Amino acid sequence: MNENVIAVVGATGSQGGGLVRAILEDPRHEFAVRALTRSARSPRARELADAGAEVVEADLEDGASMRAAFEGAAGAFVVTNYWADQTPEDAAIRTRAARELAQADVAARAAKQAGVGHVIWSTLEDTRDVLGQDPDVPTVDEVYTVPHFDAKAEADALFTEYDVPTTFLRTTLFFEGFAESMGPIRGDDGALVLTLPMADRELAGIAVGDIGRTAFEIFRRGKEFVGTTVSIAGDHLTGDQYAAALGDALGEQVYYRPLTWEAFRAQGFPGAVEMGNMFQYYARNAERFVGDRDLAKVRELNPGLLSFRDWLALPDTTIARP
Repeated sequence: MNENVIAVVGATGSQGGGLVRAILEDPRHEFAVRALTRSARSPRARELADAGAEVVEADLEDGASMRAAFEGAAGAFVVTNYWADQTPEDAAIRTRAARELAQADVAARAAKQAGVGHVIWSTLEDTRDVLGQDPDVPTVDEVYTVPHFDAKAEADALFTEYDVPTTFLRTTLFFEGFAESMGPIRGDDGALVLTLPMADRELAGIAVGDIGRTAFEIFRRGKEFVGTTVSIAGDHLTGDQYAAALGDALGEQVYYRPLTWEAFRAQGFPGAVEMGNMFQYYARNAERFVGDRDLAKVRELNPGLLSFRDWLALPDTTIARP
């Protein structure tokens, strides 16, 4: 067992990549990082190797490769990607949620078999606890309300069942979404409009890099957080407050337009029902969801935690002006 090696699933992605950077940029050099990727020959994997990471090929669809990649590691960060592309053959035999559960099972088993001393599992709440009894909330894949939340929540039990020493790291919506599909659009009247189905409720968000930086600090604390759930965010803002911050960043007023959940789901784009359900969960459960993400406590772990305005001010943050 190498007491200093952290194995990182999804090392070339957003969450895992943030943790890899945090380890490599640590001036104390407390840990070495083992970056797990499906292809060590990809440009991003080669960049990590050049920066000092040990790059290892492993696939969450292959238990043997995961166990080998975890072997000798003191810690492991595990994240699954619900939204990853599926082949037509895979999509025909299982849903995205089923795939995510199967991958979490592979990771939990591999961590137990390899004797990893501390796993951080990137997870989310089960939205059915709030939405499941509402007949007006449509189900997705027959049994879920927000599968990319609910499947991760179901997978929590796997790490407990296999007796893996785990910290359950509950994340939230990424600020980066505002630079993509969630960003303001220009209406017919020429005004920039931010459309969110959140009414006047607060929406928790986080810069994706802060997930990795917070995970790094949890690993630094050793076993203090094993067996606990840590819920994180970087800011809690209403739609009006998100719009105001975006307007200041763009130098042009952005108006917030709340949309009903039904209208959002009716837009018809792929995933509209699931995303509409997600926002309904965020809004209905806002007090508890936001309350569980105490920004002062998160900042104790990660003093550099970015607010939404901090994130907007970063040199590499680009909000498109439609």
